[in-house]
Amino acid sequence: MLEDPVDIIIKPILSEKSARLKGDNIYTFIVAPQATKTQIKEAIEEIFKVRVRQVNIANRKGKKKRLGVHQGRTSSWKKAIVILHKGEIIEELE
Repeated sequence: MLEDPVDIIIKPILSEKSARLKGDNIYTFIVAPQATKTQIKEAIEEIFKVRVRQVNIANRKGKKKRLGVHQGRTSSWKKAIVILHKGEIIEELE
């Protein structure tokens, strides 16, 4: 069971798409695979001191990769799309 908010939120996703979404109060994070929407919401509210309106999650499956004759996979991961209330921003990610 995940208790500490820092264990739930691994890191923010900083891409062009996520930068465009910040204007609409939408932020994306890589989160622990076993984290639930409720745990993610509480962790974001506690860490960044903002009010979360909605949390959507997506499980991203690892891709097959090859290096010569060797083949393997990249790790699977979970993405959280966090929508904040109007007027709320996360200062650390701006």
